[in-house]
Amino acid sequence: MFAMIEKIVSKRVACAACKDAIRHREFWVRRSARRRAMPLHESEAIVLRSYPLGEADRLVSFLSREVGRLRGVASGARRPKSRFGATLERLSHVRIWFYERETRDLVRINQCEIIESFLEAFRDYASSVALALFSEITEAVLPDREAADANFRLLLLVTQAVKRTNKSEIPLAYFTIWTVKLGGWLSALDSCARCGREFKFGESEYFSAGAQAMVCGQCRRGGARLISTAALTAARKMLGERLDRIGEDSIGPCIAREISEVMLDIIEHQIDRKLTSRESLESPA
Repeated sequence: MFAMIEKIVSKRVACAACKDAIRHREFWVRRSARRRAMPLHESEAIVLRSYPLGEADRLVSFLSREVGRLRGVASGARRPKSRFGATLERLSHVRIWFYERETRDLVRINQCEIIESFLEAFRDYASSVALALFSEITEAVLPDREAADANFRLLLLVTQAVKRTNKSEIPLAYFTIWTVKLGGWLSALDSCARCGREFKFGESEYFSAGAQAMVCGQCRRGGARLISTAALTAARKMLGERLDRIGEDSIGPCIAREISEVMLDIIEHQIDRKLTSRESLESPA
């Protein structure tokens, strides 16, 4: 009798052990599958914006140099002793680690390390507006998950220029004209978009909002904006020279703003909405 009971108990214990082993193995299989589905990426990135999410998290929009524009969740980023610190501030140049899954739009941000901060540049009003335009435009014009190394380098270049010089007009003009060019929206600056005739030196040129292009005096329509010869010369200079070689002695703030206004019109036409940060722009001194 006792031998039979012992045999039954032994079988039950063995079955329970087998079930525990199976559950343990299934746990590690599922965990391994999750890790395979959520590979860890490491990338150089620029934070475009961040928003509060829930009680302690942040939703972060960032431009990865390798992957392109992404959005992700930084768990616990709003807690007082968060491991993220100030790395998620707007336009922070960071090294970021994140997980992503094919079935989800949002990535999971695991860690950030600051490479360069631009918090100090935001203390100046004019600079802060230009910096806000940089991030807003970049977020608006770039598609999700499409590598854009040229746009990444442009954004970092102009942001560093504003921080270094505490001047915003020339970097803003440079950023907008190159954003339009990289987007494939910049028409020829040397000839009329309607008749194709090359402009003569000193000839009046007009920006047609409807055609989003430069036209001559004979082809202009109502509402076309006159572009000064100085602004056109400066625009060509910006397309042919590095930003650090362009100073206010060659392009004044008012000329730079004239270029910016035309390019901002083109950008707003392409994204089909008004830029919020543009409303805060003040007239250059």
